[in-house]
Amino acid sequence: MELLLASAASLLAGFIDAIVGGGGLVLVPALFAIFPNTHPATLFGTGKGAAVWGTAAAATQYAHRVDMPWASLLPAAVLTFVGAMAGAWTVTVVSPDILRRALPFVLAAVLIYTLARKDMGRSHAPAFAAAHQTAAACAMGVVLGFYDGFFGPGTGSFFVFLFVRWLGFDFLHASASAKLLNTASNLAALSLFALKGHVWWHFALVMAVANVAGSLLGTRLALKHGSGFVRWVFIGVVTVLIARTTYDAWLR
Repeated sequence: MELLLASAASLLAGFIDAIVGGGGLVLVPALFAIFPNTHPATLFGTGKGAAVWGTAAAATQYAHRVDMPWASLLPAAVLTFVGAMAGAWTVTVVSPDILRRALPFVLAAVLIYTLARKDMGRSHAPAFAAAHQTAAACAMGVVLGFYDGFFGPGTGSFFVFLFVRWLGFDFLHASASAKLLNTASNLAALSLFALKGHVWWHFALVMAVANVAGSLLGTRLALKHGSGFVRWVFIGVVTVLIARTTYDAWLR
């Protein structure tokens, strides 16, 4: 029954994450509810062991249908991996409590800006030439990779927002590009947890199958309905993230 519930949560997480990020909103609380007496690091590690396959599957699906700027994304993915490893190490010596309390306000600013700019992300018009785009993507990868390793909630949504607002992508191209970088940060976190023995592989591998199934479904919906659909899912996920992070930081 535990494996069935965890797999169902993983499937839903993969579906949401493939469209716009934020699958951790579903998977992490579900794992904590299903295994209340388990060390948090083991739950995070097991979750990453499932999620990395879903983000990789989504990135692959998008790559077949969306024109991806590989020259910019591949070096950015490497730096995202490095940043995530650095963030994961930092969280062992520095508490993320200040960031936890600030996060709801940052997310609220992202939501308000997105709602105010109704045309943002509807058309794909990259803002930079190739070299500058690579530099911007690498800077984004390092910073958000570090954030994902250090704290994590909303990483995929932040990637999407910055690809849209800073690099001039539409929501569909932004989501596709975000999946590649998010795969790199998930892989970095999984590597660290695995080295520390904090992954239940017998659960993670079954959950990975469910996560990939959800991911493929979410990717197909995003590709079918385009940027407008992704934008509204983004708004919904960020709204839920605000509620969740506000509760965790200020009310619990």
